[in-house]
Amino acid sequence: MSEQARRRPPKPYRRPQKDPVRMLAFEALRAVDERDAYANLVLPPLLKKAREKEGPDKFDGRDAALATELVYGTLRRQGTYDAIIAACIDRPLREVDPPVLDVLSLGAHQLLGTRIPTHAAVSASVELARVVLGDGRAKFVNAVLRKISQQDLDAWVEQVAPPYDEDAEDHLAVVHSHPRWVVSALWDALGGGRAGIEDLLEADNERPEVTLVARPGRSTTEELAAATETLPGRWSPYALRMAEGGEPGAIEAVKEGRAGVQDEGSQLVAIALANAPVEGTDARWLDGCAGPGGKAALLGALAAERGAFLLASEKQPHRARLVERALAGNPGPYQVIAADGTRPPWRPGTFDRVLMDVPCSGLGALRRRPEARWRRRPGDLDGFAPLQRALLTEALGAVRVGGVVGYATCSPHLAETRVVVDDVLKKVGGAELIDARPLLPGVPALGDGPDVQLWPHLHGTDAMYLALIRRTA
Repeated sequence: MSEQARRRPPKPYRRPQKDPVRMLAFEALRAVDERDAYANLVLPPLLKKAREKEGPDKFDGRDAALATELVYGTLRRQGTYDAIIAACIDRPLREVDPPVLDVLSLGAHQLLGTRIPTHAAVSASVELARVVLGDGRAKFVNAVLRKISQQDLDAWVEQVAPPYDEDAEDHLAVVHSHPRWVVSALWDALGGGRAGIEDLLEADNERPEVTLVARPGRSTTEELAAATETLPGRWSPYALRMAEGGEPGAIEAVKEGRAGVQDEGSQLVAIALANAPVEGTDARWLDGCAGPGGKAALLGALAAERGAFLLASEKQPHRARLVERALAGNPGPYQVIAADGTRPPWRPGTFDRVLMDVPCSGLGALRRRPEARWRRRPGDLDGFAPLQRALLTEALGAVRVGGVVGYATCSPHLAETRVVVDDVLKKVGGAELIDARPLLPGVPALGDGPDVQLWPHLHGTDAMYLALIRRTA
C-alpha cells in the first residue's frame, strides 16, 4: 500500500437508505416464502400500512403500482430468474439463503422484466440488500446483479433454457416459468400442439383484469359503468372489466355487496347451472362448497329472480362467515350453514339444482396466484382426488330425479376434471352428462363437449371446468 493510501482517511460509514416500495415488496415475498402466504392476501394490508406510515403524498398510486408489479412479476417469473441467477453464481441455488435469493429475484425482475434503468435497478437492489442483509451479502448481490445486467431477458433465456428439440417440457418450463410437471399436465389437458401450450403459459404470466359482477336484481352493469371506467364483459351479461388502476372497493355497489369482484369464468359456471334445463319443480338450490361466496352470491341473486331458495353450505366456519357476508341483503330466501359436503345434513333428493365447486389444485388461477405454481406438487392431486369424488357423489345424491348437478373446478388438470366425473358416473349410475356448451352462448372454442373447459389464452378467464349432470334415476 502506498504512503498516500495509508494517509487517506477511511470513507465515513453511510447508513443504508430504506426504499419503502422495495422494502414492501421484499416483506411480501418473505411472507409468501416463510408463511406460505398468498400475495393477494398479503399485499393489501402491507400497502395500507405503508400509506399510513409514509403518508399519502409519499406513497402514492405509482408507488403502490410499482410494489405490486415487483411482487407479482417476481413470483410469476421466479423459475426463469432462478435459472439465470444459478448461471451467475458458483454454488447450487439451494445453498443461497432465501432472503438473499428474494433480493436477487427482485433485482432480476427490475433488470429483465421492467423498464427501470439498469443502474437504478442495481443500486436500488444493493441498497435494499444493505438494509435487510448487511453490507457483506450486499456485495454478493451487487456482483450477481451486475452479471445479470450484461444481457437482456431473451439472451439469458437462450443461454439457460435447453433447446426445445432436446427437451420440450424443460424448455417451456424455463422459458415460461412453470414447473415441468405443470407444463406436462397443462399440455395433456390442451391435447397437444406447441402453439397452444406456449400461449397458455404466457397467459398465465400476464396480469389478469379485474372483473366486476353486477348481481341481478341488486345492481346493473349500467350502474357500475357509471361509477368507474370499464369495458364490457366478454361473455357474461353481468360482467364488466375495470380499467387498469381502478379500485373496486371504492364503488358504492361493491361496498354494499350488490356487486362484487368475480372472474368471468366463475360467473359463467353459476349462470350455466342456473340456466340448465330441469324437469319438474325448480324451487330449491344448493351450493355445496360455497366459500368464499362469489358463486353463491350470483346463484342467490339468480335464484331470487325465480323465487327459489338457496342453501349455501361451507365446511370451514370462517369461510362460511365470508359466504354470509357475500349473501347479506340477497333479495330472495337463502340460508348459510357450516357443514361437510361429504357427510351432508340434508336428505337425499332434496334439491333441484346443485353446484359443487370442489377444492382443487388451483392450477386454473395461476395468473392470480402465481406462487401456487411453485407451492403445489404432483402428489397434491392424490390428496384432492378422494375428496372430489366424495363431494360429487354426495351432490348426485342430493339432487332429485330430473334435477341437475354442476361439477366445477378451477383446474384444467384431467385428474381433477374428466377423470373424476367419469369415475363417479361409472360407480353411481342413474345419471348422465348433458351438453354444457349451449348454456354458454357466444363463448367460442368450447371443444367437443359435453363438458366445458375455459382457458386464459382463449377466453380471458381463469381455467374453469364445468360438467353438468342430470339425475335420471
